[in-house]
Amino acid sequence: MGDEREHRAIAIGIVGPGLVGKALIAQLAEQADRLLEEWGLEIQIHGITDSKWMLLSYEKLDLSCWQSALDKQETEANLDSFTYHFASIREPTDKVIIDCTASTAVPCFYSKWLSLGIHVITPNKRMGSGPLQDYLAVKEAQRRYGVHFLAEASVGAGLPVLSTVRSLRCTGDRVTTFEGVFSGTLSYIFNNFGPGRPFSEVVSEAKAKGYTEPDPRDDLSGTDVARKVVILARECNLKVELHDVEVQSLVPEPLRDSPSAEAFLEGLPQFDEDMAAKAQEAESAGQKLVYVGHVDVASGKCTAGLKAYAKEHPFAQLSGSDNVIAFYSRHYTPQPLIIRGPGAGAEVTAAGVFSDLIQVAHGLGACM
Repeated sequence: MGDEREHRAIAIGIVGPGLVGKALIAQLAEQADRLLEEWGLEIQIHGITDSKWMLLSYEKLDLSCWQSALDKQETEANLDSFTYHFASIREPTDKVIIDCTASTAVPCFYSKWLSLGIHVITPNKRMGSGPLQDYLAVKEAQRRYGVHFLAEASVGAGLPVLSTVRSLRCTGDRVTTFEGVFSGTLSYIFNNFGPGRPFSEVVSEAKAKGYTEPDPRDDLSGTDVARKVVILARECNLKVELHDVEVQSLVPEPLRDSPSAEAFLEGLPQFDEDMAAKAQEAESAGQKLVYVGHVDVASGKCTAGLKAYAKEHPFAQLSGSDNVIAFYSRHYTPQPLIIRGPGAGAEVTAAGVFSDLIQVAHGLGACM
């Protein structure tokens, strides 16, 4: 079957070979032979750049030694030069740049890349939740130039969240409300916190296991959940800004200006009683505390904060760092459509990016 398929090659650029970027490159290398044999799809990486150096080639890079080749580079990172390189590649004609950073600067290039006919894939939340006018400009460039902009992994790592919303809308359904546990970090914390365990102890444990950002306040502030709420709300055609989300921060006010993450964690135990009281109140009512994002599409109201759910509720039955989201729509009422699974980690996030790449290839005629 593979021999009968039309051969199609795609030139790929990777921006940000960090944890997710490295995992993605490893997955692409592992699956390259299968994709070529089964689908006639050849994945060619022609450029990799981190914040300091970049590795560029008009021939496909050898993925068995890309890291050592990048380490030896003396070509300083420059996204204008990176863009020019990809624009000047003649073969393959199909090109994709994948932004695996959390940078605010890289998304500024999305519209440019799209205007050059280069598809863009990213797990980066900054564009989807950034200024509305920038987001709309990218969506307009996507339509005008007939290219793909996909960011599935920006919300649920490898979970099919954005694609589900698009499928509902394409079939004429209309999402009326959605809510979910969008943070793998906060999921882990509240799956392990309860009466008898100090909140500060669980937060420190989560940090030690690598579930939190280097500074746990970045997770506990609720901003990450708010960003995902905005991305999904916009996918439901709401024109919202990040500041429109009512966010409940779990960082005690006196500790918000602590000089370091260590100082914050040292001061957190003095606020354990407050969180313990909330946990005990929920426990007494047969409930569990969960940090959720919620959007009422009709009113446009967006929130992110602590809620208590009955222990038999799907949101109260998560484990580890699982994410879950419930969509209510014209067709899915009163029983919602629920998506649940791992919501954090480099491997599953990279898998979500990989899935977007396959979707682009499918749209170009491959993987049929």
